[in-house]
Amino acid sequence: QVQLVESGGGLVQPGGSLRLSCAASGSIFGINAMGWYRQAPGKERELVASITDGGITYYSDSVKGRFTISRDNSETTVHLRMISLKPEDTAVYYCNVNGRFGSKWISPQDYWGKGTLVTVSL
Repeated sequence: QVQLVESGGGLVQPGGSLRLSCAASGSIFGINAMGWYRQAPGKERELVASITDGGITYYSDSVKGRFTISRDNSETTVHLRMISLKPEDTAVYYCNVNGRFGSKWISPQDYWGKGTLVTVSL
């Protein structure tokens, strides 16, 4: 069974910073990539940042230079450091993991956390 536990969301003023974390647990047989998506009210879910098992990172244009994605040494926890936050960053942030859980013989699958709310407001 896969479990993704997110933490770190909350209310912050414009220009402030937050750090999101997502810890994966379960029978892990390999993680290809971990990332963060977000969904603002009335909008589609969008990819914010991702990091592969080889350490290659991707950032959407809207967060480039302000957000930093990283993984810990265990490579089962991913962090998203967010600075210079703007009201338009307000959204529910979802952790995504692509990998093999439960068996090494299955194809990699996407797993999602339940989401953590980030609100940027005065």
